Amino acid sequence: MKAQRQVWGETLAEMAAIDDRILVLDGDLATSTRADIVADASPGSFIQVGIAEQNMVGMAAGLTTMGYRPWLSSFGVFLTHRALDQVRMLVSQTGAPIRLAAAYSGLLNGASGKTHQDLFDLSIMRAMPNMTVLAPADEVEAEAVIRWAADHDGPVYLRLARDPVKRVFPSDYRFIPKLPVLVSDGKDLVVVSTGVQTSRVCEALEIVRGQGLEPRHLHLPMLKPLDEGALVAAVGSTPLVVTVEDHTVIGGLGGLVSEVLSGVAGCPRIVRVGLADGWSESAPNDFLLDKYGLSPERVAESILASLKA
Repeated sequence: MKAQRQVWGETLAEMAAIDDRILVLDGDLATSTRADIVADASPGSFIQVGIAEQNMVGMAAGLTTMGYRPWLSSFGVFLTHRALDQVRMLVSQTGAPIRLAAAYSGLLNGASGKTHQDLFDLSIMRAMPNMTVLAPADEVEAEAVIRWAADHDGPVYLRLARDPVKRVFPSDYRFIPKLPVLVSDGKDLVVVSTGVQTSRVCEALEIVRGQGLEPRHLHLPMLKPLDEGALVAAVGSTPLVVTVEDHTVIGGLGGLVSEVLSGVAGCPRIVRVGLADGWSESAPNDFLLDKYGLSPERVAESILASLKA
């Protein structure tokens, strides 16, 4: 298994070696985000900005006027909170081709605690006009969406996890923008997930299948824009949809699925599994996943409880 941050660094280094438009701007976290891979391989494609995320966004906006296609490297929380005004004014409003590589996103970020955990980023970035929002499931999909994002002509927010997860997709996986991905088929209910939580949901559904049930599993690697008709078709006529995300249940994946399906005749019951309205804490990964209901076992419990209800 390979961590998404490692994949990001290696893929950017490879692309920067052949495309001098690609620049990586780092907020003094290169060894954590693995932007140091780019710095070592292509020093001319790397700019160390320091702990100055707002300035980093402004620099990137200026660089786009000179034909560059910059990637911003920092923890997700610093890009979506500390530099939010600059992202709003200089990236979203202008539509500049700036890629926000948000490392250490979600609950599991090396036990840094609630100051560094970003559990609201999808809500914030989904609300930003012109913003494409990506949350790959594993190392294979991470590389695919990074390569796609490098050629995209508008702003991109890319959610990257710190730690590796079990692979979801084969090596020949092909990313198709806007579409939900059918991970596994079934008829009893639909489970929708995004980001690396999809890997844990795959494990949870093995438990659910052990109870004689046949869940359908959909993964959304691109939360915005989304082909809403494709999501409606993929959900079909199932009476129950369960969304699972390493994120607050307010405005993220669960909010997105609820928004789309609420406009459909015969809207299914929707259960949102994720973090409640509150702050998280610093602790080992397994403890956090279990406490906040995101471990495979706890997700399976939530799905089975939803079926009984």
